[in-house]
Amino acid sequence: MSNIARILQDSRIIAIVGMSDKPERASHEVADYLLRHGYRVLPVNPALAGRDVLGQRAYATLTQAAATVAPARIDIVDCFRKSEDILPIAEEAIAVKAGCLWLQLDVINEQAAQLARAAGLDVVMDHCTKIEHRKLAVAA
Repeated sequence: MSNIARILQDSRIIAIVGMSDKPERASHEVADYLLRHGYRVLPVNPALAGRDVLGQRAYATLTQAAATVAPARIDIVDCFRKSEDILPIAEEAIAVKAGCLWLQLDVINEQAAQLARAAGLDVVMDHCTKIEHRKLAVAA
């Protein structure tokens, strides 16, 4: 089993950093897909904090989102942000003891990846959770 397959199969709670409330945005589409496939989605976007997106309460920070699922943890921190914005997200993912730092398509930050790996997180870069989940469904 590939690392990506294991991560998706073992995960239940996914924080989507950079979540949009606009249906035409990739983060919104991916969140909707993940919700329909049984994942719990935690939208993280300071501009949407306190509002509901796809029926899920949005949080300003990863730390706030993580507090709502304790004692469980966030399994995947799914990042829809620019590559240069990832390092502080990786640091926060480590602080909340997330299981995986996942960088979406075209998002690559080697420094953040090294930091997350050194702290024991799985790291996936330049892959889409929705696309990878669909591949698993087709293979099953």
